[in-house]
Amino acid sequence: MYSNKVIEHFMCPQNSYSMPYADAEGSSGDAACGDYLQMYIKVNNNIITEISYLIFGCSAAIATSSMTSVLAKGKSIEEALIITEDDIVKALDGLPQDKIHCSVLGVKALRDTINNYLKANLKEANQ
Repeated sequence: MYSNKVIEHFMCPQNSYSMPYADAEGSSGDAACGDYLQMYIKVNNNIITEISYLIFGCSAAIATSSMTSVLAKGKSIEEALIITEDDIVKALDGLPQDKIHCSVLGVKALRDTINNYLKANLKEANQ
């Protein structure tokens, strides 16, 4: 049912921790009725130098969150913004059809986090 990569990222998720002094945070999902992902980033010279997350969800949601963080870390803001659900699924060597929606959770949280970072920096630049 699940690939070895999915099992690996579920059993040993990477970058899963709260980040107290993040440059930005964002989220996706609905904690009241299902999967919920909170994501944090630190950025230096337009590069995501650190990324972490906290996830409440199924094994596929945990694995896709872990892989999202792996794919985004070390990327520029622009490169991270173009990571797709398909990129995550491919990096995990596939997901069952009924779990593909979990990859959307990671992408939405990543984009929300980056957009919050960009808004905060635009605000600072205009002050």
